This record gives sequence, structure tokens and C-alpha cells, in this order.
Amino acid sequence: MQIEVAYALRNTQTLLELEVNEGATLKQAIKASGILDIYPQINLSKDKIGIFGKIAKLDTILRDKDRIEIYRPLIADPKAVRKERVAQGKKMRSGKKLELC
Repeated sequence: MQIEVAYALRNTQTLLELEVNEGATLKQAIKASGILDIYPQINLSKDKIGIFGKIAKLDTILRDKDRIEIYRPLIADPKAVRKERVAQGKKMRSGKKLELC
């Protein structure tokens, strides 16, 4: 089966394609991809893992053409950031572009 393993940092995205045996688990595919050697900061016991944007467990059996995604922990809590903006009087406006000076 052909699968992909994806991991993204702020400025770098890695997408590895590999072939795994039928019945392979998410954890087996991640290890076989070699991505843990490239990014030693990945911690499979703490970081969330998903398939096409849906959180999955490490023992999930893969299907052909699956894309495994390894998610980084959030740096800031989105709720706290919104509360801070409101406290400062800043509101997010949808549909408007920011102009950089």
C-alpha cells in the first residue's frame, strides 16, 4: 500500500511517501518512514497523530493512499489569545486584508 507521512514546522514541511504492507498500523508506518530520525522532537506518546485531519490512535490499521499527519503542540491557547485581543480593544475582522507597512 502507498501512504504518506506529513510533518510541518513553522518554515518547513516534510511529506514522505512510502510503501507499507497491508495491515500495517499507524505507528509501524511512522517508524518505517524514518521521520523520527529526521525530527527527534516528535514524541509519539505526547504528540497528536491523525489521518487526513482526523485524530487517530497509533494502533489504527492503515488503508491504501492514507496520509498520516503528525501534529505539533499549540504554542498559544487560541481562546486566551482572543480574550487578550478583546481586552486590548482589537477585534478580528473577517474578509479584510491586513496591509503591511
